[in-house]
Amino acid sequence: MNRAVYAGSFDPPTNGHLWMIRTAQQLFGELIVAVGENPDKQCTYSIEERVEMLTALAQEFNNVRVMSMKNIFLVEFAQQMQADFIVRGIRTASDYEFERSMRHINADLHPEIATIFLMPPREYTEISSTMVKGLIGPKNWQNIIKRYLPDAVYQRMVQKYDNQGD
Repeated sequence: MNRAVYAGSFDPPTNGHLWMIRTAQQLFGELIVAVGENPDKQCTYSIEERVEMLTALAQEFNNVRVMSMKNIFLVEFAQQMQADFIVRGIRTASDYEFERSMRHINADLHPEIATIFLMPPREYTEISSTMVKGLIGPKNWQNIIKRYLPDAVYQRMVQKYDNQGD
């Protein structure tokens, strides 16, 4: 059985992330979604909250497991999980340049683990967690972000930010 790891900070998980999970789980016997900590990012949600949100989204797939990944390189985590593949999303040319470099470094460390790039459809290429968080605040923000998030994540965000206004 082929096993793959799809990792990210997922702060919060978007419809683009869900597309990646849905597509990758069709390609592999098992998909491990690894929620990581990026020291360059200030996260809105704790790693535990992000794991909870992704676990709720992954319930529809019987071959997806959600885990956290702390203080470890992705390729090392994939090797520990006995994964054959790392799955990465490419939305833009800058994504490609970064991911291409990381693919080569990962291959230097563990050449037995292949990196697979998935390119989401046009409607997901502009979606990022950072973009969604940047839309929060102005009047009617709830209706604006709804289109970019799975419903369970949307409900959680509205609750979080509406409660902050109390």
